[in-house]
Amino acid sequence: YPAPGDPALADRVVNLLGSGAASTSLEWGLDHGTWSVLHHVWPKADVPVAQLSIDGRAPASRHLEIGRALAPLREEGVLILGSGNIVHNLGDAFGRMRSGDMTTPSWAAEFDSAVVEGLQSHDTSALARLLESPAGRKAHPTPEHYLPLLYAAGAAGRDPVSFPITGFDLGSLSMRAVIFGGD
Repeated sequence: YPAPGDPALADRVVNLLGSGAASTSLEWGLDHGTWSVLHHVWPKADVPVAQLSIDGRAPASRHLEIGRALAPLREEGVLILGSGNIVHNLGDAFGRMRSGDMTTPSWAAEFDSAVVEGLQSHDTSALARLLESPAGRKAHPTPEHYLPLLYAAGAAGRDPVSFPITGFDLGSLSMRAVIFGGD
C-alpha cells in the first residue's frame, strides 16, 4: 500500500507527545493493521499516512494518555484510526474453526459487552483496566489488537460513540467497529 507519508504530521505527533516520544522514521513500511484497513477506504493510496508504533510494555493507561495528547489533531483535520479487534484470541478462534464450533464463548461476549459499556459511558479508566480482567486476559493473550482502541478513545474525549458493525467471526474474534463523533 504505497500511501504517501507525512513527515510534518509525524513531527507534530512527536511534539504533542513530548519528552519520551520516539523519533520519526521514514524507513519502515506500514503495518498490516494499517494498510489492510486503508486499502479498502482509500484504494488509490492517495491520503497521507503517519503510523504510530505500539509500546506493548507500557500500561494501558499510557495508551489512553497518548490518545488524549493527540486529540488536537482531530481539530486539524487528521483522522485518528485504530485498527485491531475488541476480542482477538486467534488460538481459540482457530481451534473453533478446526472443530466447527463457531459459538461465541461467554468470556468473549462478556469482554465485548464490557468494552461497549466503557465506550458508551466514556469510562476510559475501565477501558484501560479491562485487559487485566479474567475475560480480558482470554480476549487478548497479547494486547496489540486492543491498544489502538485506547488511542482512539483517548483522542475522542466525550464524543458520541456508535457501532456500525457488530458480531463475531470464528466465535472469538469480535468484529465490532467503533466510530467516535459524527452525526
